[in-house]
Amino acid sequence: MDLVIQPGMTYYRISSIFNVPLQQLLNANPYTNPSMLRIGQVIKVPYYQTHSYKIQSGDTLWSVSQNNQIPLDQILATNPIDPYQLRVGDTITLPVRINNDILNFDQLYTSERLEDDLFTLVNQYPFISLREIGRSVQNKPIYEVSIGEGDKHVHINGSFHANESITTSVIMRFLHDYLLSLSSGEPIRDVNMNAFYDQITLSLVPMVNPDGVDLINQGLPDDEAIRDLVLSINNQSTNFNNWKANIRGVDLNNQYPANWEIESNRKRQQPSPRNYPGPYPLSEPEAKTMANLVEEKGFDRVLALHTQGEVIYWGYEGLEPREAQTIVNEYGRVSGYIPIRYVDSHAGFKDWYIQEYRRPGYTVELGRGTNPLPFSQFDEIYEETLGIFLVNLFFEKRGWDRIK
Repeated sequence: MDLVIQPGMTYYRISSIFNVPLQQLLNANPYTNPSMLRIGQVIKVPYYQTHSYKIQSGDTLWSVSQNNQIPLDQILATNPIDPYQLRVGDTITLPVRINNDILNFDQLYTSERLEDDLFTLVNQYPFISLREIGRSVQNKPIYEVSIGEGDKHVHINGSFHANESITTSVIMRFLHDYLLSLSSGEPIRDVNMNAFYDQITLSLVPMVNPDGVDLINQGLPDDEAIRDLVLSINNQSTNFNNWKANIRGVDLNNQYPANWEIESNRKRQQPSPRNYPGPYPLSEPEAKTMANLVEEKGFDRVLALHTQGEVIYWGYEGLEPREAQTIVNEYGRVSGYIPIRYVDSHAGFKDWYIQEYRRPGYTVELGRGTNPLPFSQFDEIYEETLGIFLVNLFFEKRGWDRIK
């Protein structure tokens, strides 16, 4: 919510009044000088929504506070008025802490709906960072969300493949639940999420392949040239359930310079709904965007979410570090998924990350069945994946093995 600075207000006092951690309050207002707040200046206070209240006969700010179960100092801070000059019919603002869901997870995402939900979260939780890190073939934005201030940088992404967009829903649900836990103070599986904010910086790219996801979940694009291209690649069929690629028929998870030539020689040799590695490594803007992000941030650990199999791939050519196995065993314990070290596959995002950085990288295959998995599996898949997400954040802390 927006708060108008009144005389005597400081960030420390605002933090205390609204029970918002000081660092999160500062992060919600990155362009203000904490030591130079001005009367009348407007700042963001996370975790709160505002409601209007019309003063009734007999009301005092104290009675309004008691009747609405809102601390009086919060009402006074939110309303720069003289409490002794209230008049019947005056409208004041009541700050209400967010303790309930603000997003719905009842359908698959499109790129437009994802954008709307991301901006909704940023508006309510302004200490998170949202930025556009690249554009797709169709010039749709690819977004990264960051949360936290820790020295450990952990990354999760989803929807590399067009027909795996349920992974976007899983990532967004976790982001939503993490933020709601911070606001409400309610733990997730007995884990206090505030413990992570100062220790872990979490990076999320919920939708790597927006063009492909929209093809599956919305149908053919309006652009005539792209429509013709897609239909040509798909043998004039309008059934795109088998489509994994980006909009011009390149498999984005076969695009990375980790023995790319091996995959190129044994996979499709022309644009296809699946398994065409492209004309050369990182030829596609979506794949290049993710490589640039990793090179910029130098993540300590990455997870790429895919679907089908309930397995976790965690090794590549013997280049994975020793702790990778310890971590994946915990992922397996909390999810029931089976860790698999090696598979005859190259040129994937996880493969390239392990090869280049010698750090733990994982491909997590959610659920079972034929892609695209039915959305009816979402709740079950989310519960299986939630333990992995918590271990991912909690691993460096003492006591991580108590997560269920």
